[in-house]
Amino acid sequence: MAANRVVLWRHGQTDWNVANRFQGHSDIELNEVGRFQARHAAQILAGMKPTMIISSDLGRARDTAQTLADLTGLTVGIDENLRETNGGLWEGKTGAENRAEDFQNFIRWIDGEDNPAGTTGERRSEVADRAVNAIKNALGDKTDQLLVVTTHGGTARCILGSMLQLPMSHWGVIGGLSNASWSILQRNPRQWNLVEHNAASIPEPVYGAESGETPV
Repeated sequence: MAANRVVLWRHGQTDWNVANRFQGHSDIELNEVGRFQARHAAQILAGMKPTMIISSDLGRARDTAQTLADLTGLTVGIDENLRETNGGLWEGKTGAENRAEDFQNFIRWIDGEDNPAGTTGERRSEVADRAVNAIKNALGDKTDQLLVVTTHGGTARCILGSMLQLPMSHWGVIGGLSNASWSILQRNPRQWNLVEHNAASIPEPVYGAESGETPV
């Protein structure tokens, strides 16, 4: 039985990304750089022969996903459960502004605690639960799938931490995703494995898996 793979693909660049503004549920569109990034990445991802595409309903992710759909002929399944973290009172503000206005709460959140973002927003555990459920629902009982999940940086990290069964306090060790870059998870009989992270190219085979250099 062939293993399922999940590609977590972050949307292309937005003006708020460049300004370091907390986007959250705010529906900010791709800028010109972001549209180029999405088209370029889609050409590479298409070569991986995806079988399904699902996407956050926010425009920056949906438009990114559509570039791949245009190349592959696949339909994008839209799921609001793949949205970015609801940032509550932090949305639209820069990191510096949020530190200045809500220092203790913001630093706790940055440090990986499960407090609600922006006081009225979401907890990391809530983001992970909804996003992982979206992936599970898309895969169902299918096998040999390459599912492309077009989502957001924070949501992707929550998915990775949850699916790799890391303690939440350790989710921060997973580096961020650059705009229009991706991570790849592959299912083995026991668990999900991280195959590539923050990639922008087709993954190379891992040779020497039994040489002692690479954990199996």
